[in-house]
Amino acid sequence: MKVDGKHFRSIWRERDGWSVGAIDQRRLPHEFVIARLTSCEDAAVAIRDMLVRGAPLIGATAAYGMALAMREDSSDAGLKRAYETLIVARPTAINLKWALDEMRATLAPIDPLERAEAAYARADEIVEQDVEINRGIAANGLQLIEAIAAKKPGETVNVLTHCNAGWLATVDWGTATAPIYLAHERGIKIHVWVDETRPRNQGASLTAWELGHHGVPHTVIPDNTGGHLMQHRMVDLAIVGTDRVAANGDVCNKIGTYLKALAAHDNGVPFYVALPSPTIDFAVNDGIKDIPIEQRSGVEVTDMTGRTADGRLETVRIVPEGSPVANYAFDVTPARLVTGLITERGVLKPDRASLAAAFPERIAAAAE
Repeated sequence: MKVDGKHFRSIWRERDGWSVGAIDQRRLPHEFVIARLTSCEDAAVAIRDMLVRGAPLIGATAAYGMALAMREDSSDAGLKRAYETLIVARPTAINLKWALDEMRATLAPIDPLERAEAAYARADEIVEQDVEINRGIAANGLQLIEAIAAKKPGETVNVLTHCNAGWLATVDWGTATAPIYLAHERGIKIHVWVDETRPRNQGASLTAWELGHHGVPHTVIPDNTGGHLMQHRMVDLAIVGTDRVAANGDVCNKIGTYLKALAAHDNGVPFYVALPSPTIDFAVNDGIKDIPIEQRSGVEVTDMTGRTADGRLETVRIVPEGSPVANYAFDVTPARLVTGLITERGVLKPDRASLAAAFPERIAAAAE
């Protein structure tokens, strides 16, 4: 994807061949800063503190974290320590575990002296695989947008999205935004309603930033506006991302997604979820009961950071001192509210049979 005409990815190997560059998403939209990761601990902190975020990008960062660890200590103990350091960085996104399992499966059987080179090679593969998967999601999701555009020739297709499932949440293209970018490139008139997505405001800070820099028309809205827009037929479809999809089609995504799905269902608005196959967790049969929901610091709710009129970045408290806060980072949308799952292998029904038929190798991996 492009930032003011220049191509960027969210993470990459630096020119020295071993350190890792990543866009520091905590500094957006006000500052564009590149962070350099030089150790496994750097990667773990980047994931935990949300320098990087989004399930696919978390997986890619973890893979490079393992490679950085093998550069420092490629022993069996070093491999174990790296895995244990990274796996606890964030609990909800299944791509983290998937990437670490892939790295461990590649590295454990080989000579420790060969592990560093093999780790970088496998991490590079995981990164490139993510890009190709997202291109597939773009192509399959584009068909949904084209079908709506064909029914209203000359009019704008309005898409509502929640949180940031754009290229900043992946290596490139994004998941929920991938069909939007492709539609834009194909000349389809498209407009995106961008939920601000409290408390971290990933929609307002990140989705709006990347859409704006790529030239896609969009409007940032408060989180509670979506239902009103749907009631007045101002949304043609909703496309969101996900951090984990259960075997039964339940979808775990940023807090507030469930409410958007309820509003869409009540107003007959198609509600799609875009996901790469590593996000499917066939080991979880009931998303509501079994997916762990991360609870983050209350500071994310009580405090907000923004740019002042004179250009300074300031953090202010918006909640009275002494008021308790809760900060559940995710919720689970039951499969019955999901119109379809946009994957690299097509748009699927949100049920076990459809997921299993499309991704039999994922079932086999979950059974091991």
